[in-house]
Amino acid sequence: MTTIAVTGHMDLTSESVPLVRAELARLLGTYSPADLIGISCIAKGSDSLFAQAVLDAGGRLIVVVPSRDYRAKKVKPEHADLFDRLTTAAGEVLVMPHEAATREAYEAANAELLQRADRLIAVWDGNAPTGKGGTADFVSHARAAGLPVDVVWPEGASREG
Repeated sequence: MTTIAVTGHMDLTSESVPLVRAELARLLGTYSPADLIGISCIAKGSDSLFAQAVLDAGGRLIVVVPSRDYRAKKVKPEHADLFDRLTTAAGEVLVMPHEAATREAYEAANAELLQRADRLIAVWDGNAPTGKGGTADFVSHARAAGLPVDVVWPEGASREG
């Protein structure tokens, strides 16, 4: 079994989504479906693209929800249907023991991903951290823990703004 965690940008441009989706499918397609486990917080953007790619590849999905109020307070209406579909399709849903979606809750969720993972896929533009808790920060933690990291940033990918 190989458990792969994900981190990545939430603000991919609409043109980037199919590029990232194709690269994730290619990468995950190198694993036997019976041996593939993906673990994700299924946030908008990269996390959800990865989660769907795991399911499409025949793998098992584990969802980590940062807090009890996360679905109600943080999931935007345009992401709600996909969030609910992925949660329903998951083989396991772990809700972290935090009432509110605070920085502490997100850090606990990220720690859970790192603890369970054999490797990390980072949908990341390679830019340095702009603050604590972002994609670059997560990649740094994973590398410091000795976790292999596969960076996914296909040519033509970009972020909004």
